[in-house]
Amino acid sequence: MEDFPSYAFDQKKSPIRGFDPKRINFVAVLVFVVPTVLGIYLTVLTGIDWYFVGAVLVGWFSSLSPKVANQWEKGIILRFGKFHRQIGPGLYWILPLIDRAIYWIDQRVNTTPFRAEKTLTKDTVPVDVDAVLFWLVWDAKKAALEVQQYREAIFWAAQTALRDIIGKTELAELLADREKLDKKLQSVIDDRTEPWGITVQSVEIRDVIIPELLQDAMSRQAQAERERQARVILGEAEKQIAGSFAEASVMYQENPTAFHLRAMNMLYEGLKEKGALIVVPSTAVESMGLGAITGLAALNSAVTKKPLTQ
Repeated sequence: MEDFPSYAFDQKKSPIRGFDPKRINFVAVLVFVVPTVLGIYLTVLTGIDWYFVGAVLVGWFSSLSPKVANQWEKGIILRFGKFHRQIGPGLYWILPLIDRAIYWIDQRVNTTPFRAEKTLTKDTVPVDVDAVLFWLVWDAKKAALEVQQYREAIFWAAQTALRDIIGKTELAELLADREKLDKKLQSVIDDRTEPWGITVQSVEIRDVIIPELLQDAMSRQAQAERERQARVILGEAEKQIAGSFAEASVMYQENPTAFHLRAMNMLYEGLKEKGALIVVPSTAVESMGLGAITGLAALNSAVTKKPLTQ
């Protein structure tokens, strides 16, 4: 089984936190500093050290009460281990040593890359598929209480769904119809994560990698298909040309003058090129009157001082 990748689950984003220096807020610092300063003042004024000790204890105990949740976060408050309330964003107060705000749920859109390696398609072709999942938490309470680590659970649910869909899809469909597979994959993953208070916005298949030998075979197949299509097109063109010649022969049979003019034009086009060599059957000379045409061409060559190529 594939190990859970480090990029899919970041411990800093864990919904369960202990002491986090980033969560220290200025309100808690102020609540701690004010009693402490007052205790120092009374100690200096009266010379009784217990004022300072008591002030520090009161300040520390009071500083545990104010908490601040960021705009994109929801906090889950547990009282004696049971769910009490959901708070945030902004400043809120808890009862120290009774309430615990240790669940912080990020409700922004999250991304989770995942992949399926060497998975067989429906037509038994091994492929490697990379995809990315876009999701968000719409119910912080469910995400905190219904699943232990929702980020890890989402990754495994997405990977399992991807492998399942690949096994039910042929390679041609996997390569050509990614949008359809994306929607199907989104629906499957969303059904699994909905009880956790998580919705899947979209799934995008980034890459499909097939074995190199199969790539070469597909390339040769595509080349052969293009050659076949080229030959078919050439054959269709030959049929159209033959049809045009058949129509032209009927017209020339009914109009000998047009036939001779066409023959003269063909001969002229051939002789005007340098070094052109034209081989004309004797039957064509007799039927088209090319003897006279050749004489005219020789005369034109003598006038222009160009040799006539036979």
